[in-house]
Parts: sequence; C-alpha cells; structure tokens
Amino acid sequence: MAPHLILGPLLRYAGERDATVWVETDGACEVEVRAGDSTHYSRTFHVEGHYYALVHVTGLEPGGHYEYEVSLDGERRWPEEGSPFPPSVIRAHDPETPFSLAFGSCRVSLPNKAPYTLAKDEDKRGRGVGALYVLSRRMQGEPPEAWPDALLMLGDQIYADIVSPGTLDFIRKRRGTKEGPGEQVADFQEYTHLYYDAWREPILRWLLSTIPVAMIFDDHDVHDDWNISEAWVAKMRSKPWWDERIISAFMSYWIYQHLGNLSPADLKNDELLKRVREADDAGPILREFAWRADREVSANRWSYHWDFGNTRLVVLDTRAGRVLQEGNRSMIDAREWAWVEEHARGGFDHLLIGASLPAFMAPGLHHLEGWSEAVCGGVWGRAAAKVGEKIRQAVDLEHWAAFPSSFRDLVELLRSVAAGERGRPPASIAVLSGDVHHGYLAEVELPDSPNLGSAVYQAVCSPLRNTLNTPERLAMRFGWSGAGERLFRVLAHAAGVKPEKVSWRLVRQRPWFENHVGTIDLEGRRASLKVERTIPAGTENPDEAHLQKILEHRLA
Repeated sequence: MAPHLILGPLLRYAGERDATVWVETDGACEVEVRAGDSTHYSRTFHVEGHYYALVHVTGLEPGGHYEYEVSLDGERRWPEEGSPFPPSVIRAHDPETPFSLAFGSCRVSLPNKAPYTLAKDEDKRGRGVGALYVLSRRMQGEPPEAWPDALLMLGDQIYADIVSPGTLDFIRKRRGTKEGPGEQVADFQEYTHLYYDAWREPILRWLLSTIPVAMIFDDHDVHDDWNISEAWVAKMRSKPWWDERIISAFMSYWIYQHLGNLSPADLKNDELLKRVREADDAGPILREFAWRADREVSANRWSYHWDFGNTRLVVLDTRAGRVLQEGNRSMIDAREWAWVEEHARGGFDHLLIGASLPAFMAPGLHHLEGWSEAVCGGVWGRAAAKVGEKIRQAVDLEHWAAFPSSFRDLVELLRSVAAGERGRPPASIAVLSGDVHHGYLAEVELPDSPNLGSAVYQAVCSPLRNTLNTPERLAMRFGWSGAGERLFRVLAHAAGVKPEKVSWRLVRQRPWFENHVGTIDLEGRRASLKVERTIPAGTENPDEAHLQKILEHRLA
C-alpha cells in the first residue's frame, strides 16, 4: 500500500513559470504532483524516521491557474476523498497584473474552539480566534482572483517553549517532564510534532496548499529571547539539554521552513540538499550542519529574496546571524549584511523588507533599549551592567535599538535606496515585521527626507493568534505614549545614548491588539496596506467569526 501524507502539500515558492510543493509522508516513496496537463516527480528524503519531498513544478505560464493533485507511489492522496474545500491551485505570477501579499506573525497552535477562542483575560488558555483560520473560511466563498497572491509568515510559527496541547500530550507519553526542558520541546521528534500541530488543521492545510508561503523564524521557534546576549547564550549552553534542543531546532527549521524559501535555481545549486537527498538517513548530515549553524554565525545565510514582477521582497534573518560580543554587537553578521545591501536596492517599483523584529517600534521602548544596550555595555560600570543584563532578559530588550550600529546601518540602507543611490528609487519601501503582539503602521522620516524619492513605512502585524492580556497591553501603550517617550529618552540620554537622526510617527492614533492579518496591495507604482482583525461576533463559535477592516492606507 502506498504511503500517506502526514503534512502538506504546502505551496512554497511560486514564480512566473515554476513553483515548489513540499510534503511530509509516512514512508519512502515517489511523490507526484500533477498540475494541469503536466506531471512532476521527486523521491522523498529520509531524516530520522521522517520522509519529505520538495517537488519542482515547471512549465507554467504567467497568469495561469493550475489545479493540482498529489499522488504517492501512484495513489492519489490529495485532495482527500470527500474534501469540502475548493481544489488546491498553483497560480503562476503575472508581472503585468496587481499583486497582494498577506503577512503576519506569532501564531500559537490551539484548537479553534472554546476556551481557546476566548480572550486571554477571560481564560488563561484563550488566545482569540486565529486570523488565518477566518481568512481561510472567507477565501472559500471568494473567486481565486480575490485571494492573496502570497503569504509571508514573519516568525513564531511554532512555540517550542509554550507547546501546543497535542505536542504536550506527545511529550508526556514519551518521557518525564520533571527534568529540563520539562514540558518544552527537547529533540527533533518533538519538533516534528510541533509542526504537525501547527499545519494539520484541515482549513489551514487547504490554505497552505493554495497560497505560496514564505517564512522566517523568530525566538519562540527556538526559545524565548533566543540570542538576546552573550550572557543568555552562555547560560543556555550550560544546560544539559540545550545542545539537543538547538540542533533539533535548526534541523527542523531547515526542513519545514527554509527549504521552501529558496527559489528553484537556489535549490538546484544547494550542496546540502544534494547530500541530504542522496543519504539513506540524512540525520547525521543535518545534525552536523545544525551544530555549525549555531556555533558559527557566518556558517549559513538564512536571509533570502523573492521577486514579484517589479516588486522585490528581501527577508532578513534577525535571530540566528547575530553577533553578540559586548562592544561589537550586531543584528546581522557582516557577511550576511553585505548580501542584504546587494539585494535590498532600487530599480523596483516597490521594496519590501521582511524582518521578524520591527526596526521602528514604540519610541519609549526604542529609548529604553538604547539605554539597556549602553548600560549592559558597561557605561555605568560592571555592577550596573549585571543588573542591566537581568533587566534586558526580563523585559525582552532585544530589537534593533539594542543593536545600535545595525539600526544605523539599516537606516542608511533605507536612505540610500530612497535617495536613488542604489538604482531608481522605489515608489514605496515598507519594512514588514511582527513579534511585538500589537500592530501598527508608522511613517518613517529618514535623514534628508525632502530629497528622497520613496515613501518609507514600518508595518507591523502581530499577532495572527496570540493576544496579550490587559496589563501587557497597557505596557505597550505606555511605550507609545508621550510620557513613555519622554521618560525613557531622559534615561537613555543619562546613559550617553545619542539622539537618532531618524523619526517615525503612527499613521493611526493607536496601535491595535486583536488577532489580525495585513495585506499589501501593489499595482504598478501604487501601493496600499489593509489590516483586518478577527471579530467573534459575540459568540464562541469560530465559524461565525469574520474579519473587520481596521486600517486602509495608501503607501504610494
């Protein structure tokens, strides 16, 4: 009997003439994707009892819509018999037509039923109704032309330190939880179960089979505060369970997320993928790779780019490539930053920069992180630095402002692109981010703004599903308040932090905190942002929830 699908199909990269489809199966087999009149094949590769394939679909025509099926060893496994969902489809991009990119971050894997759909203040298990769940339901009643053309997941697709109920049951059945890491993920097998819980919900599974999806990790994909500082890394590496955790995190990320981010041309030249496909069991190969990825910052580049006609999306790794040496800290190592500067350039109608962490966040928090960086760096002495480190880890002071040289480099990159120093200025430059569990749109005023040819924005959409409680929301609002900005600016000034040459302001008076999803709509040199939040309509039944527009703003 032919194997079955465990996860997928996931539609990953989709260009004008080709696409990639990712699957996980329960046994070795030949995976067949039939799209339109053509059929494409790939053998599974094996990693420690799990089987995966990434199928390259070719021969597409720009603007074409291709319903597709997936068979394993000749037996159709997708769509499933009796499926209530529309056919899965590959839509080849047409550069002459409008394009829409949905995006967001921070999505916990919980059932879409009470009590999990309640507010966090109503039940500690509650995280509201998931925005992608509601988006998927709406799409089923719409023609494909109304769907987003791609989806960008900006971190925290899984929570290794706050696991899903299904994974918690899996952990408890296979080992004790009194010793570290307790009820958190410990190894590769438990990571695979996290992804299973995250992507198995039928309605989300259909969405991911139909919308090309790009991804990048953030801290919870590994552990809260991952790579916040040298002290944090030293503390975690001293724990007996940490090495297995970090190796498993990189292994699973490479398989489940990173492979699909790569274009077919990049995949063809990927030596690691070639070795993995040729191995009987690629576990040892990926373990060696994962160890180096953690120990050698420049050993691998996780950043990547996709082009949608004359729009470029550059997605930055703001976690694994950090340089953490005090006095020489940077968000992205020099080698990878050189790659970013090469690819984040002008000559496009629009430049989108995806980064899990917002660069332009609440001004009060920005000043607080600047103060924290100076104090932890020793400006007030060793004793204060130790206290500062405890505060840094307790309050998660780890965004771009906590890496001031990187923040200045990013500002200069944005300014030079907008000034036309790296090709014709795009009509808009938008930094798309998540992480902070509230959303907002900020207009950025760069140095020499009157002479720049691009409108520059920071757009944050977080969470897709992981709402804050009332005290947490109040803390975030204080960071955006005039009082919060003044207080922490004074504190930063006292630590010798120099004022920034860039400023930003909210387009809307207040940020939003509900589960939500953002969509960038692009047509020629016009661009707009729409944000929609989930509305439960006074019921605990997620099937009655809907999306309500809370912001629509012309970017260019």
